[in-house]
Amino acid sequence: MSTTHLLYLHGFRSSPLSTKARKMAAIVQDRYPDVVWWCPQLAASPRQAMDEVFASVSRWPGDKNFQAMAVIGSSLGGFYATWLAEHMCCKAVLLNPAVDPARDLAHCIGEQTAWHDRTEKFFFKTEFVDELRALETGPLKTAENYLAIIAKGDEVLDWREMSARYANTHVNLIEGSDHALGDFDDHLPAILDFLDLA
Repeated sequence: MSTTHLLYLHGFRSSPLSTKARKMAAIVQDRYPDVVWWCPQLAASPRQAMDEVFASVSRWPGDKNFQAMAVIGSSLGGFYATWLAEHMCCKAVLLNPAVDPARDLAHCIGEQTAWHDRTEKFFFKTEFVDELRALETGPLKTAENYLAIIAKGDEVLDWREMSARYANTHVNLIEGSDHALGDFDDHLPAILDFLDLA
């Protein structure tokens, strides 16, 4: 089924201003004008972020056929996208997805600076670690719904851990590259093919 509604979830300290988010937004606008696109600024609180996203996407598509929606998630957004895809049985494209953010972000308690605007700050609270743990999904129910793009050159997350977590999905394992997927354009054909945008 073609995707008519597309959600993009950014990573930790990131925003809708990320290079990948802006490129996807431009592609949707230029090539797929009938596709509903949404890339929200996610709340620092994982529970609040997912409550807000879930409340919004639960209203699309109108016929409640969630196979017509898809989500792209980068890094922490990939972890969130997995949670959402498991709950809504929709397609998900994961870009260097975080596997255990509760563990990885436990050392980030305190004031953080937004990546794309150094004047914008937020506070990552201790309780957010428990909120992340509560969003862990366990084994994937519909592995065929996932495309994971994983870079061996990721300097933030371990590609082996990502590969193991998404072993039964469609995996594009990249030699080199980096956490931000500086070669994102190279992977757009596979992403667009998988999403099958309407």
